[in-house]
Amino acid sequence: MNTKNNVFHLKDQIKIKNQSFNFLNLEKGFGCKVKTLPVVLKLLLINVCQYSSGRDLESGIEGFLSWLENRTSTQEVPYQPGRVLMHDTTSTPALVDIAAMRDTLREAGKDAKQLTPTLHVDVAVDHSLAVEVYASSTALADNTKHEIRRNYERYRFLRWAAKALGNVTIHPPGTGIMHTINLEQLASVVKVVQREEERWLIPDMMLGTDSHTPMINGIGVLGWGVGGLEAQTVMFGMPTMIRIPDVVGVKLIGKLAPSVQASDIALTVTHRLRKLGVSGEFVEFFGPGVSTLTASARSVIANMAPEYGATTGFFPVDDHTITYLKETGRSAENVELVEKYIKAAGLWFDPIATPVYTTSLEIDLGAIGYHAAGPKRPQDIVTLDEIPLTLNACVLPRQVGYQHIPRFPVAIAAITSCTNTSDPALLMAAGIVAKKALALGLNVPSWVKTSLAPGSPAAQSYLDRANLLAPLNKLGFGIVGFGCTTCIGNSGPLTHEIFESYKQGFIQPVAILSGNRNFPGRVHPDIDLGYITSPALVVIAALSGDAEKNLISEPVQINSVGKPVYLSDLWPSEMEIKDALAKGVNKIDFIRDFTHASLNPLWDSIEAPDGECFPWDDTSTILRRPPFASIDSGSLLGEYEAYPLMIMGDDVTTDHISPASAIPPESLVADFLVERGELRNDLNVFASRRGNWEVMLRATFHNKSLVNLLTPSAPVVHTMHIPSKEILPIWEASQRYESKGESVVIVAGERYGMGSSRDWAAKGQRLLGVRAVLAVSFERIHRSNLIGMGILPLILPEGLTPYSLDFAIGDRLKVCAPDHVLVCRGNVQVQILRLNGHVETINAILGIETQLEIELLRVGGVLPMILNQTFVSGSI
Repeated sequence: MNTKNNVFHLKDQIKIKNQSFNFLNLEKGFGCKVKTLPVVLKLLLINVCQYSSGRDLESGIEGFLSWLENRTSTQEVPYQPGRVLMHDTTSTPALVDIAAMRDTLREAGKDAKQLTPTLHVDVAVDHSLAVEVYASSTALADNTKHEIRRNYERYRFLRWAAKALGNVTIHPPGTGIMHTINLEQLASVVKVVQREEERWLIPDMMLGTDSHTPMINGIGVLGWGVGGLEAQTVMFGMPTMIRIPDVVGVKLIGKLAPSVQASDIALTVTHRLRKLGVSGEFVEFFGPGVSTLTASARSVIANMAPEYGATTGFFPVDDHTITYLKETGRSAENVELVEKYIKAAGLWFDPIATPVYTTSLEIDLGAIGYHAAGPKRPQDIVTLDEIPLTLNACVLPRQVGYQHIPRFPVAIAAITSCTNTSDPALLMAAGIVAKKALALGLNVPSWVKTSLAPGSPAAQSYLDRANLLAPLNKLGFGIVGFGCTTCIGNSGPLTHEIFESYKQGFIQPVAILSGNRNFPGRVHPDIDLGYITSPALVVIAALSGDAEKNLISEPVQINSVGKPVYLSDLWPSEMEIKDALAKGVNKIDFIRDFTHASLNPLWDSIEAPDGECFPWDDTSTILRRPPFASIDSGSLLGEYEAYPLMIMGDDVTTDHISPASAIPPESLVADFLVERGELRNDLNVFASRRGNWEVMLRATFHNKSLVNLLTPSAPVVHTMHIPSKEILPIWEASQRYESKGESVVIVAGERYGMGSSRDWAAKGQRLLGVRAVLAVSFERIHRSNLIGMGILPLILPEGLTPYSLDFAIGDRLKVCAPDHVLVCRGNVQVQILRLNGHVETINAILGIETQLEIELLRVGGVLPMILNQTFVSGSI
């Protein structure tokens, strides 16, 4: 194949308003057969053709064309995004790493400014807003003040990074949730770039350091979530290497019933795809049902890609996308550019097309009803009348309630998260429920903590214009801020009634939220039970106050005159929602309100230091120079014997490994901070301390619901030091092993590392000395983060689990993984050295997908690789 000529013949031209633009036309170069490629693969192929050359280009093209024949591929290709999106609690550790690497360069006599991002990075400060004040007219202002006060030092660092690093834009508190900002402000769908005096049109492609980055797939922009470590390589202009992915097609047919909402589709898709066994594949939606969904509704479904195990949840561009761009204030020129380019490039959605997919399934939208997911995982879908059954299958409280509080009270009712608050229709539905509830004389019980935290400041304007903001306020769902809040664990304290009755063991508090995750302890350290549902059902659950109530057959509440009020009395009609949207939504709101929110005087008052290197404070409990940002961190590969530091079962999430929620005031982490001058009752959340490696080391595996099979009854964040049989804090046990020159590994079950894309879940394990993790399966981003820290992911052979391996206290493992044996998805011999002298040999599978990942493991991870390349070449 003459690759150069083939790429040359892809060049085509389009005229828009008498201006000529070049673009790559796949059908012109490769013929009609590329028509049957999934759109996500067409976009990846365009990206490879734009940025690759030589053998990378040739093998990449061959890989995509052969994919059509085999519907799968092992070919690696480089992906070069055009931008990176981060939030404040993932950007902080990434930028701390860069600051520390700049120090390393300066100390070696190099120019620290060599480490400057070449790709544009947007940072949204959205993950630190806590619901301290609620059901108050001053909640928004008060919570913002609390946020700035508690996070002042970290925000000062972010402001330094924006000045010192260049190419970094910080969107201050109050501007909204990162994924909503991406949808409403940042995404262009199509970009114009200048190359050698020619203007080219290219698709807008990006990566984000949050697992819910695929929300942008809802408007046809290809992007997915990566860990902060992988993002660092991309920020410096290095492509991310991926295997041409398997693609699961989800055919949507039919049309939603008038009472059903986008949230219900998202939960159904999550359930069906997890049942199919999706784990890292790309997902693309096709079929006539897609055309019945607005772009906002599609974004709700795309947002939950990590919950259904996918890398993407992609919807191609069509008329609904164009309508969305217009409704959110994009310029007429941009909208016309998008429509004409997407059609000319063969990327426009065709509802009757049937692309080639690795596998596919069909979902009838008309068969979907009201749903929730829970009480512990987002893929466990239930109907409303099944919620009482699932609660009673859990551990019951000691007594039947406490005074007037039911035994399974709704402790938190939160309209929260990018997942649902980015769709105006879902917020309007919640407002209509509130309006009807007030008209019927209903109120929220005193024990329920209510909150509304939209993803966009524009929500305040369109809810107000639709006359729905006031009813929400009166019912307790006033706006508490524009950020992630409860969904990320920043739910603030529970009501006094709930706290006291829970402390005495009388109740099991339940969270009802419109978020995307309900893992035990995720929303609040004292809440292990939670249900994900639509914003409208959150309001209804709050009115009920009792999670055990069957909302299908029982009244939501008896009003003051003794009349039972049912869900059907409160539920909005399709016409009511449409009328509210027509009355409330105005395209002017989106740009105006975002611009106004960007002028945050509290943020602007934070004075940032100058200089190319950050001035560390060794007494800080917020920011410390990390020890792993070193050129000589060293490889963890080799042949070695190791003790299991932790042995765990299935569904160990990144919240289990590195929690983000409130720091418990009686915890060992709290003791550490109090010894250094912090106030025990004002410690903020774990996520706010991610710039301090000593805190995060002690926070690793700090989750009361995590079961360590080595010591099932041990206190939180403890394990057994096997040689001594002592039960110690995990970091103390790891130090004991290190002092004796002994290696440690982790053993776990299925879906290890599911959940958020936090790199500290891998960094913490590296600081604990973990050399390898043996698991039944890994979630994609966490596997990547482990490799980014030099930790070897090993997949147990089929049929073997932590339970079937039946480890006895004193058993060790021998891992035979020198660097020269590493092959993508190859085998590694692992021996179990039983205490009785018996040796069992298993062939573990290397959880390695690309050659770049092998190189990362050989040098010890991302940071040593960046430093090594900088030292050798003078730049990345």
